[in-house]
Amino acid sequence: MRERSVVLNKKIIIVEGYLASGKSTFAMKLSQSIKVPYFIKDTFKVAICNNISIANRSESSIFSAVTFDAMMYVAERLFKTGNPIIMEGDFVPGGVKKVDEAGMIQQLINQYGYTPLTFQFTGDTQILYKRFIEREKTVERGQANKIGEDVSIDDVMPALDSRET
Repeated sequence: MRERSVVLNKKIIIVEGYLASGKSTFAMKLSQSIKVPYFIKDTFKVAICNNISIANRSESSIFSAVTFDAMMYVAERLFKTGNPIIMEGDFVPGGVKKVDEAGMIQQLINQYGYTPLTFQFTGDTQILYKRFIEREKTVERGQANKIGEDVSIDDVMPALDSRET
């Protein structure tokens, strides 16, 4: 086991892509398999906002930004020690969101000399939209991640389209 951790030192595995495409499940299973800590943006947000009432989509977006900042704080602490990490989320480039999340992650990678491995999940947008709607109804999604209103495919398409490069 010691040999495996040396091989993984200074490595970041980024699991990104379309909404409802299986990123979280993959990150969790990969983490269990290789014994590397993982951080899922949505569950991180649920933990941060557990005792906070979020009234609407605008407030949810604010807490999404706070969640990303918190993830980056934790990631940097691990980077400083050379430990490997798995980060999962829809880390989109600048222009889609106010913050260039992908750029900020790249900046940390460069600063600490990490080697990235990226898994990008895609899929049929109609099927992913249906999965997203079903997931919105689950308790596990957490109040912090629920949009709280009817969501059309046009609402989620910008997030899906932002992944296309």
